[in-house]
This record gives sequence, structure tokens and C-alpha cells, in this order.
Amino acid sequence: MAKVVCFGEIMLRLSPPGYLRFEQATSFDVVYGGGEANVCVSLANYGEEAVFVTKVPDNPIGQAAINEMRRYGVDTRYMIKGGKRLGIYFCEKGASQRASKVVYDRAGSAISQAKREDFDWTKIFEGADWFHFTGITPALGDNVAECVLDAVKAAKEAGLTVSCDLNFRKNLWTSEKAGQVMAQYMPYVDVCIANEEDAEKVFGIKAADTDIIGGKLSHEGYKDVAKQLAERFGFKAVAITLRGSISASDNNWAAMLYKDGEFYFSRNYAIHIVDRVGGGDSFGGGLIYALLNGYSNQDALEFAVAASCLKHTIEGDHNHVTLSEVKALMAGDGSGRVQR
Repeated sequence: MAKVVCFGEIMLRLSPPGYLRFEQATSFDVVYGGGEANVCVSLANYGEEAVFVTKVPDNPIGQAAINEMRRYGVDTRYMIKGGKRLGIYFCEKGASQRASKVVYDRAGSAISQAKREDFDWTKIFEGADWFHFTGITPALGDNVAECVLDAVKAAKEAGLTVSCDLNFRKNLWTSEKAGQVMAQYMPYVDVCIANEEDAEKVFGIKAADTDIIGGKLSHEGYKDVAKQLAERFGFKAVAITLRGSISASDNNWAAMLYKDGEFYFSRNYAIHIVDRVGGGDSFGGGLIYALLNGYSNQDALEFAVAASCLKHTIEGDHNHVTLSEVKALMAGDGSGRVQR
């Protein structure tokens, strides 16, 4: 069993039931989620030791967030308490040609008030094998960005593998600020994970012959993106998810991995979406698991894509799937037939 540490924000998600719009809602469904929290849940589901590091308010809502992670077997000892509120986001699920919408209410959240002295990274990383973070976390404030820098330095000093999902969020910071801040972490990162837009939004590296809005994704263009990222920052591996958006309800879903000087492409899945939030995080969790467990490069990619394909069929942020379910889909069983 490997030990993976993830650092980031856990948030309260409020969604109108079904496909109601915000203006129609008279109640909201409650779940918890967040990039690194979702990765932790995936890894715990696969049997790994997942440790989540964050800061939550010292009130019943903060305790509810801790309980949520404990529920899935995540180690919560470094979910420290302090600050006044848990970040909230509202999510309206789109359908057909109507896009999903997210409204953030996270200003002043407990994690955004975190200080460098809140986290003893030497202690946190004892016995750990892997450290994961996303570009969302340093976007929460300069003080949190300093915490992330301390973490990646300590992780590398301790000999951990470090992964980063670039996860650009335009509602949190500008591309210019993202590029400046994220560049300081990249020398410590071994595995870089991105979607079809992140490299361009954060580092100005754009895939040629690609139209994301029109759903046209060029394999050659993304091979060039991955190679440029690896050459610029010295990554050992670059993984890019490739989402072909037909509509809010139907997507093509695949990914590419650049590792050991070779390019690997997964099979493509035609997905009818139940809930796409957390799709990238489920890919990251699957990739980390597969690489930690000695999968071949092609199989590691196929595992991650199959896991994230299944996540799109599940309500909420977390990926509630088992190893056997992912492996069955990897093996070609995507029929959806009733299992008795």
C-alpha cells in the first residue's frame, strides 16, 4: 500500500435538484468536493493510504467536511481547524446545448487564510511516497501559494514523486499570474497533468490544428504540447485529457501520456454525462494509482481514462468506483448490462 498526500481545499457544493436552473431552485442538494479531495477519495477507494491536508473552519460545517473524508477511508489527521468558513460553490448542471454553470462563494475560506506555519511538511511526509496538488490551491492567495512552495520543496527533499494538475481557473486568477506562480513549482514536479486548455492558459503553449469549442482535437498538436512542457520543465511524464465536447450531455473522452520519450493514446469513450464535475480529478487519481502500482505506460493511461469515464456517470464530485469496475471497463466491458 502506497501513501499519497494531497494538499488543497475541500468545498461545500450546492446544486439545484436534477437539471433545474438556479432561478428555479427551491432547495439545493449538498455534497463536498475539491480537486485534491477528489483525488484522495479515488485513491482510498483503490486501497491506497490517502492523506488529505487542508484547513477547515472550527465549526460543525468544518467537522462535516472532515467526516466526509473519513467516510471514504481518507486520513484526516492533517485537516487542521481554523478560520471562519468553508468555501462554497454552486453548480447548475447543463443539458444538451445548455452549458453547466459554477458560481463560487469561497472568498475568505479557511484554507485561503492558511499560513506557512500551519503545516509541518517534514512530519506530514513521513513514510509518504507521492505528493499531489493542483493549480487551484495556489490561486487562493499568495499566502497559500507560499504553503504550496514549501510543500513541493519538502516533498522533493524527502524523495517523494510530485504530481501537479495545472487546473487553471479563470475565476480565481489571470493567466499571467498563474504562469508566474505555477512556474516556480514546476522544477519540483515529476508528473504534470493537464486538460486540453491548461497548457495554453497557464504557460502559453497551444495545440496546433485544434478547435476546442468545435470539438476538434489534434493528436499531433497535443504531442507537441506535451513535449514542450517536458522540455521546458524537465517533467518525467505529461498526461493530457482530451475532451471532445459534442454537447453538455455528450462528450468524447480520451487522453494522452508522454513518458520515457514515447507518446501513448488511450481508447476513446463516447460518454452520456450524468455529472462531469471531478472528471479530471478522477483521471489524476487513476493515473497516480496505476503508476504507483507498476502498470505499463499504456495500461496506466487506460486505467486512468476508464476510471474518469465512469466518474462522468456518477452524481457528485467523488468517483465512487471500485478497482474491479475500472478493470472491467479497461477490458472492454462497457455494455452497461445489469450485473446480477
